[in-house]
Amino acid sequence: MKKRGPSKKKLIRNIVLLAASLLGAGVLFSQGQGKIYHPGEGKAALPFGRDYNYSDIRVKRVVDGDTLLLESGERVRLIGIDTPELHESEKLRRDAGRTGQDARTIQKLGQKSYEFTRSLVEGKPVSLEFDVQKYDRYNRLLAYAYLKDGTFVNAEIVKQGYANLLSIPPNVKYAQFFQELYQEARENKRGLWR
Repeated sequence: MKKRGPSKKKLIRNIVLLAASLLGAGVLFSQGQGKIYHPGEGKAALPFGRDYNYSDIRVKRVVDGDTLLLESGERVRLIGIDTPELHESEKLRRDAGRTGQDARTIQKLGQKSYEFTRSLVEGKPVSLEFDVQKYDRYNRLLAYAYLKDGTFVNAEIVKQGYANLLSIPPNVKYAQFFQELYQEARENKRGLWR
């Protein structure tokens, strides 16, 4: 006699029990990103690999004037600032249309911002501070970065004249401070404002 598998009714019951136990354990996959959602904590975590300490993590490479690549492989978009585009992109074309500058001019300014940010943080350990939102729609970390000597990276880029302001609520903790630094950099013709 041939051995039969579980009945359809038992199979459905087992699936329902499995789903309920996963929910009870707090394991839900969030937005297909391979992250585990922890109910009640409002945060997601990677289900595998190293748990990174954002109070001491090295900047592997600077991508452009306002984006960093960490040793963890994560990208960080610095909150509150916007540097000219360095790479060909839709944003470069939009910025050229909006400002009336040609793309090459914007990219030259982007190169200057990139070089400043690179000299400031590349290869160095930083601490990250998060605001209300931890990730943007491109799954980049949104953060304020600090060097070990206390230098506030986002602010220093603005202060030295290598960034415009980009305040996107709800991440506006230092918006007023950045505005003051920006005005001072423009008035004193620093960085890109020469």
